[in-house]
Amino acid sequence: MNKLLFALLFSTTIVFSQKANVTKGDWSDLKGITEFNLEFDYSDLEIPKYDSEEAFLEDKIAKREEKEPGTGEKFRESWFSDRENYYEPRFIETFNDRYKDGLVKVDRDLGNAEYTMKVHTTFIYPGYNVGVVRKNSKLEVTLSVYKNDNPDDVIFEVDYTKIEGAGNGGYDFNSGQRIADAYIIFARALTKHMYKNNK
Repeated sequence: MNKLLFALLFSTTIVFSQKANVTKGDWSDLKGITEFNLEFDYSDLEIPKYDSEEAFLEDKIAKREEKEPGTGEKFRESWFSDRENYYEPRFIETFNDRYKDGLVKVDRDLGNAEYTMKVHTTFIYPGYNVGVVRKNSKLEVTLSVYKNDNPDDVIFEVDYTKIEGAGNGGYDFNSGQRIADAYIIFARALTKHMYKNNK
């Protein structure tokens, strides 16, 4: 099979493997909204095989400190800074690049935006890449929309599951980059769903 065709089929499969379950409102409720202020929320984050995010961090930090003192705290710092440095910019860039004709825009602190799009990440599997063996990152997200001045009145909410990073061609040795790749896949799926239901 032609390599380009295989890559296209693979990326299409990844994008459409997302599961979107609307829990409040309808996609059509977003029609006519051209700008959204973004809010990212990582509270109550679930990580597989751990009771909490803190338990995950304690385990990873201890293992790194045992191998090389000082690297554990660096991991903690990067775990949180990766959100602003990798996950969020990749989501924003991908959404704005992918939404057809730039009809809808998302970003932090958009001056004219009347609505907020809250991206609450509820589940992260960081994946891994040790050269000979690797696993894609995975996400679950609850996305909600409300007027800036009335956050308690959610007009639309959707749960996304089975969001899986595409692997960046295997060159994703950094956990932040692996997870960011899943946010790219999420943004692609979201723009497709929004455009399809609001064109």
